[in-house]
Amino acid sequence: MNNVRAPAYRQAGQRWISDSEAELGLGTILTLDGRMLTVLYPATGETRQYAARSAPLTRVRFVPGDEVTHFEGWKMTVREVDDVDGLLIYHGLTAQNEARTLPETQLSNFIQFRLASDRLFAGQIDPLNWFKLRYHTLENQSKQLTSSLWGLGGVRAQPIAHQLHIAREVADRIAPRVLLADEVGLGKTIEAGLVIHRQLLSGRARRVLILVPENLQHQWLVEMRRRFNLEVALFDDERFIESDASNPFEDTQLALVSLEWLKEDERAQDAAFAAGWDLLVVDEAHHLVWHPENASPEYRLVEQLAEVIPGVLLLTATPEQLGQESHFARLRLLDPNRFHDLEAFRAESASYQPVAEAVQELLDEGRLSQQAHQTIHDFLGAEGEALLAAATDGDVEASSRLIRELLDRHGTGRLLFRNTRAAVRGFP
Repeated sequence: MNNVRAPAYRQAGQRWISDSEAELGLGTILTLDGRMLTVLYPATGETRQYAARSAPLTRVRFVPGDEVTHFEGWKMTVREVDDVDGLLIYHGLTAQNEARTLPETQLSNFIQFRLASDRLFAGQIDPLNWFKLRYHTLENQSKQLTSSLWGLGGVRAQPIAHQLHIAREVADRIAPRVLLADEVGLGKTIEAGLVIHRQLLSGRARRVLILVPENLQHQWLVEMRRRFNLEVALFDDERFIESDASNPFEDTQLALVSLEWLKEDERAQDAAFAAGWDLLVVDEAHHLVWHPENASPEYRLVEQLAEVIPGVLLLTATPEQLGQESHFARLRLLDPNRFHDLEAFRAESASYQPVAEAVQELLDEGRLSQQAHQTIHDFLGAEGEALLAAATDGDVEASSRLIRELLDRHGTGRLLFRNTRAAVRGFP
């Protein structure tokens, strides 16, 4: 088949195929009225109208050697092709070696090119500029998908360095469980939104449950929609009751729920536990009260949800305002196996203080004093001697590796992210 795209001459009766809707089958030009072209696709009963100058159509023209099919079902092999007043007349032989003539108006309507190879061999090829457009579109899409800022850029906000660092570090984890504890005003909500956005785009999370105090629901709703273009469904008692779904939470990808309401409504709790979330976000987590002998209903509810939801983000500006016990309560929600005993946590925290001071010295000075060197050596043991020696001599790469090694062993490690105004430039 030798197809010709967009010839200068068109007339009623000619057979064409749609470049964008090949599944419609073989079309027939009905009318050509000035700038408008009307095509009937008998196989599907559809009619399309196109602008005559830019119609996405390809003329179907069979050549000698092709097999063509009559609309009644018989077939023949083309030997000659005549062009009579713009319409093609095919002459050939059937399988019984019988000479037949087949006008293009009587061709079968069910010709289709389902595979790319069929379209290639049939000559149904788009113009080069269309190919270039698709190629550059896919190329730019690939650059976006592989960009280190995928899911972090493009939001209606101007994230600053510490927010981007935290968001990328957390969002690149599978089922992250962290405590975002920046001081008030440093953008924890922005960080959480960036994490949610990147996790959704990367496919690491598909369904997110956001628990907030009732007075913050609308603030979160506006922030998620305005800054991140995330369609968050705000749930309350009225919406939950009016839903006709067996589980109202399963109707949405992102649910924004008041912790106070969820605590009081047992039906909503059962639905939340059964909804299959990938990520749980809890704002104002310092309001979750816990003591070794007892815990508040809110704390117990979040604890139970954290046991069945893989990823957990806790947001609080005051992780230690109520003391180590309160801080420990947050950490045990994230990793109950690591933080299982309050007294052991207190003992460890006391021993980690010298190590934290040594690391701060390394960050500030770029080198380690003899005392700081000895402190870290005692903590890491013999296995860290080579790395510690290089960091002491000012090796920047070794210093970064040393800090990462200590993060995995020291205190709250990679669970806690906290920035202060004193450490972040540009804030009063």
